[in-house]
Amino acid sequence: MQFNKELSQRVLVLDGAMGTMIQRHNLTENDFRGTRFANHSVNLKGCNDLLCLTRPDIIADIHRQYLLAGADIIETNSFNANTLSMGEYQLDDSVVDEINLAAARLARAEVDRLKAENGHIAWVAGSVGPGNISLSIAATTAAGHKFTFDEVAEAYRRQAAKLIEGGVDLLLLETIFDTLNAKASIYGVRRAIAESSRPDIPLMISVTLTERGRTLSGQTLKAFVASIAHANPIAVGLNCGFGADMMAPFIEQLQDIPFYVSIHPNAGLPDEMGLYTETPELMAATIASYLQRGWINIVGGCCGTTPAHIAAIAREAAKAYPRVKPAETPDNLYLSGMEAICVCPSGPFVKVGERCNVAGSRKFLRLINEGNQSEALEIAASQVDKGALILDINMDDGMLDARAEMASFVELLPLDPKASSVAVMIDSSDFGVIESAMKLIQGRPVVNSISLKEGEEAFLSHARKIRELGGAVVVMAFDEQGQATTLERRIEICRRAYHLLTEQAGFKGHDIIFDPNILTIGTGIADHDRYALDFLDAVSWIKANLPGAKVSGGVSNLSFAFRGNNLLRKAMHTVFLAHAIERGMDMAI
Repeated sequence: MQFNKELSQRVLVLDGAMGTMIQRHNLTENDFRGTRFANHSVNLKGCNDLLCLTRPDIIADIHRQYLLAGADIIETNSFNANTLSMGEYQLDDSVVDEINLAAARLARAEVDRLKAENGHIAWVAGSVGPGNISLSIAATTAAGHKFTFDEVAEAYRRQAAKLIEGGVDLLLLETIFDTLNAKASIYGVRRAIAESSRPDIPLMISVTLTERGRTLSGQTLKAFVASIAHANPIAVGLNCGFGADMMAPFIEQLQDIPFYVSIHPNAGLPDEMGLYTETPELMAATIASYLQRGWINIVGGCCGTTPAHIAAIAREAAKAYPRVKPAETPDNLYLSGMEAICVCPSGPFVKVGERCNVAGSRKFLRLINEGNQSEALEIAASQVDKGALILDINMDDGMLDARAEMASFVELLPLDPKASSVAVMIDSSDFGVIESAMKLIQGRPVVNSISLKEGEEAFLSHARKIRELGGAVVVMAFDEQGQATTLERRIEICRRAYHLLTEQAGFKGHDIIFDPNILTIGTGIADHDRYALDFLDAVSWIKANLPGAKVSGGVSNLSFAFRGNNLLRKAMHTVFLAHAIERGMDMAI
């Protein structure tokens, strides 16, 4: 609570580079090994995290220097201390656990000592680095093992659990270069927080960008924020990559996000010797220009920065007012592929392309059966050319291994710039297919769909999993009694589902997309005559009574009775959509 209060009242100062300070000690292999690892089978020099066990005096002194320089937040020396990265040094899992516990306790002790000495209050951030693999490019070991989302998530769950046990105040996921890695680490870290006795631990998330303004795995900054927003971080920011002077356009892009904004840039760009030479005064002057614009809540340093840099930055931060965090826009649903997509009242009507659905395109089914993925990918790109902002992908066919085909296709999407730019709608009646696909997508997808057909327990279980994996969700107007065909039944089911999702599953209203069933008219059956009108009235009711909720539907269902008469069908769809959009329908398949 005090950390939140301080963030709203002043700019907090993060510490600087741990690695830069360690390098100043000119440590030898023996320093890294100590007595305990004297006979270790591989070289350990450069394994900075291990110094928490072998040279804790050095790490504690670095923490103290940054605190005395004015840091309000110090990071634990645990940037690479996850079981996957430490495999490079052949350190077993139990040693990695020890490192994280020691890292947290060392930082905690220095913060507590300084508070006792002079009343200075500071916080300990558990540093969680990006790891040494990239899930988005299907990283494999020399032995051919392909790393999985679950393996990465477990490595970070384990790291976060020990950092929490050691007494950190918050967790900082930093230097993110691959959003899928970040989503896996978020999944693991949130599990560790939930399993701890301290479920209110804040999470900071910081990304590093290339000179193109994208992550190494290709996402824009806005798309990245959409992909990780489900973590509800206390702050989102930028670090590493480049110096403070190059950050301005990207910091500006973060001004409308409903989280606090942090930056900890490098001390300029490295010279030909790999050294960072920007002076504390020059770096602080650049950062001062951002502080004066009211852009920043947390500021510190990354590669090349020292206590002198942090002291200069702290002097500027003390003069500044913190950025005012905007409220979340309750009607905006943000999705992403490589680009961000906003489903919002001020945005365009969203078209969902369905030609990558084996039930919706005979050609696509044939190509998948033939293993012709390159031509199947062309269909996805053509949908984007025709205006699709979301691609519905479905592999449910009795002759296909739906899970394998879905995985193969979604992993192929990043190879095409058009197909990868938009959001994915994972469409399957098998929740196992949905879950496995969500663990392969770095953007923010939509799941199509869940319903109350199997009762509340299954509905909530699936919904919670989707939320934890970062997806929005389509909810069909279907319950234990069957499909809703009247206005009354549509209202009954949608109201019930909305309250379950928002009150028990942790969903926000704008992350829920209702499909109130567009059913076929003109069949000659009197009971079908009001199907279209009841759908339109359901749209109006949802928009008036379920705050933030979106509405979608499969428009071609409307005119099935007139198959073969495409001119009439197009006319029906045009009129129907005109009425539906006027009432607030947000998207359509």
